[in-house]
Amino acid sequence: MVDREQAWSILCEFTKSEGLRKHALAVETCVTAYARKLGGEAERWSVAALLHDFDWEIHPTLEGHPQKGEPILAERGVDEEIRRAVLSHADHTGVARQSPLEKALYACDELAGFITAISYVKPRRSVFEVDVASVKKKMKDKAFARSVNREDIVNGALELGVPLDDHIDFCVQAMQARAEELGLKGGL
Repeated sequence: MVDREQAWSILCEFTKSEGLRKHALAVETCVTAYARKLGGEAERWSVAALLHDFDWEIHPTLEGHPQKGEPILAERGVDEEIRRAVLSHADHTGVARQSPLEKALYACDELAGFITAISYVKPRRSVFEVDVASVKKKMKDKAFARSVNREDIVNGALELGVPLDDHIDFCVQAMQARAEELGLKGGL
């Protein structure tokens, strides 16, 4: 099995953008928190989260990502369960989400990016200034972080079987616990 260190290496090989690397870390933060909560294997869930967008810079279209990246992961020894989770995080692939890992990855992807975006516009640019109310308020503002799919956030919580407010709070708290590493500690 590919471990976290190897997954990080693969991510860095294909992803040069610091922002996309931070996004992978933010998603990993939320997904591994769910692994602990749901009894999943944290290292496996971490690997899936780190690799979910590893190919975005080389396949930046719906026709390419993540379908064209999946064979690269197979060549690198990433097992089928993790490759399937990567494929299932995007609705357009047609890979239905079945496992708790797949559902958690989908549920955390857009939300982690949205929480990050909100953190950046707060006065101290800190995730410690983000809460459920601020996330829900920004979800209504269609001009804010336009690329974040609000339906995916809502549907992710539904598929995971967690009330939306609880899901948001859970991910905010997880990201606060790793704020420094995520670059979201801000000017506290």
